[in-house]
Amino acid sequence: MDRLQSLTNLFSVEMNLADRIFGWLMVISALLHGFGSLQLLPLLSELQIWSLSGALAALLLGALHLMRVGRPHDRTLTLVALAGSVTWVIIALSFGVAIGNVLDPRALTHATVAFVLGVFAVRSLWVSRAAGT
Repeated sequence: MDRLQSLTNLFSVEMNLADRIFGWLMVISALLHGFGSLQLLPLLSELQIWSLSGALAALLLGALHLMRVGRPHDRTLTLVALAGSVTWVIIALSFGVAIGNVLDPRALTHATVAFVLGVFAVRSLWVSRAAGT
């Protein structure tokens, strides 16, 4: 039984590491999005302001997920992070449709990272429910 428990603990540590990596990928994607908006769009244009607001939303979503990993029994935080991920997948894919290429790396990166973070959030809910917290 000790061997099974140690394997379970190792799996949990690896999953938490992967969860954090994807949280940081969202943060990095958001920062790159913001940097691209500042470099490529006319200063203080309507499009630049909206683009920067999207970068801020992605940055906050990444931060929520990084906090969620550190607070595994906070169901409210997990539910908010999950809702943000589902919404971000829809927004990213909608952007892909709007530009005529759902497989555009910008849309696909944000949608994929948000989807994976959503899966980790569901896993957190399931684990905390199984633990009775």
